[in-house]
Amino acid sequence: MAQDQIAQEKSRVAVLSLLASALLASVKFAAALFSGSLSLLSEAFHSLLDCAATALTLFAIKVSEKPADDEHHFGHAKVESVVALVETGLLFLVAIWVAYEALTRLWTGGETITLSWWLFAILFASIIIDYNRYHALEATAQRSGSDALAADALHFRADMWSSAAVLGGLGATALGFAYGDTLAALVVAVFVAKAGYQLGQRTLNSLLDAAPAGSTEKLRLLIESTNGVLAVSQLRVRPSGPILFIDVRADVARTLSVSAIEQVRRELIDKVRSQFEEADVTVQTQAVALDSETAFDKVSHIASLHDLSVHHLAVQDLAGKLAVSFDLEIDGQTPLLLAHQRATELEAAIRQGLGGDVEVESHIEPYSGQLLEGVAPTAKYVARLEKTLRTLSKREKSLSDLHNIRVRENTSGLFVHYHCRFAPDMKIEAVHDVIDRIDLALCNAMPEIKRVVAHAEPIGQARHGV
Repeated sequence: MAQDQIAQEKSRVAVLSLLASALLASVKFAAALFSGSLSLLSEAFHSLLDCAATALTLFAIKVSEKPADDEHHFGHAKVESVVALVETGLLFLVAIWVAYEALTRLWTGGETITLSWWLFAILFASIIIDYNRYHALEATAQRSGSDALAADALHFRADMWSSAAVLGGLGATALGFAYGDTLAALVVAVFVAKAGYQLGQRTLNSLLDAAPAGSTEKLRLLIESTNGVLAVSQLRVRPSGPILFIDVRADVARTLSVSAIEQVRRELIDKVRSQFEEADVTVQTQAVALDSETAFDKVSHIASLHDLSVHHLAVQDLAGKLAVSFDLEIDGQTPLLLAHQRATELEAAIRQGLGGDVEVESHIEPYSGQLLEGVAPTAKYVARLEKTLRTLSKREKSLSDLHNIRVRENTSGLFVHYHCRFAPDMKIEAVHDVIDRIDLALCNAMPEIKRVVAHAEPIGQARHGV
């Protein structure tokens, strides 16, 4: 149900309850003054309290519907809990007063009560009205998460049972039991006090941000079953009206890519909202080290923390001593002093991250962070390069189907791209060795070539698009 529809329904049931409370209070007061019944008078005060409580509920609903602002970041729904707490205090005051009056009458011997059939009719009608309003308020409170409406529902339920007790007490009095009315008033006090206790318990839970029963366990199982989540390091849940604010911190492997971590975060939010529709979900991910991490994984992670890109990473075990080497990409326009400082910092971080006596060597390789504008060389040059490339490739018996040969010229030099095929079961190391030999021979034959990019494909598959 949409929030505006919920707000309209809350206001409607609250207004109807206010009218019902006012009617019941007026009729019961008139009947109590006519009969002199303490139990009926206590019921009248109880109904008057219901009327005042419902008026407070209407006020609370209007305030709680205000959106969040700069001073109330979680909205204004807590005002309903504050109003419910006030109603709790009023319930206990009424219970204490009724109990005091009843015990006083028992001590002094009671008072004469004037009975009439219409007193019983009023109580029957009161029970029917209370029953109707209780179920209407309780249903709306469940749908909207309104503490104020839940408080009103408890008022009417207590009113219903206490009216039944008064009815029984007056019946006992009509049959000649002198203390029937007074004992019924004590029963009313018990019902009112019980309603106050239940309401106070629920209200305090709301004000103290107690999570809804079972929600924490359900959320934890939901989060831990998400792919990529290692553990839940923090889970906080707090209700505010119909909205459930959920704050999650989930542990993920630090070796995951940024995009993979973001995918885990989004999946978590979607799963939580599928179970808690009115949830406001915040998910933080905390990257943690795994016992299964390899030295290769650790070096790659350390480089990413320093916002540096490495390739040709090699990790060797030299009789228990690790030796790490890699190519470090740094903008070609960076001065050597600054580039060397960055390389030294990364090497020190790797030694610390791997622990022990670790040999670390880096090769600084320049790269251009700028967009290169490429153009095609002359057709005559492309034909000569293609002829040279095909000649060199024929020396490699495992390579076949040279195709998609392209040449681009930019400010950095010539870039050559081509596709070729190998047997599907050929190991990638062997494929790479073949391509390296061809690339090296091509660059030796045509030194103006800056870079060669070869794309290997398995024989039998469709040609890869360009």
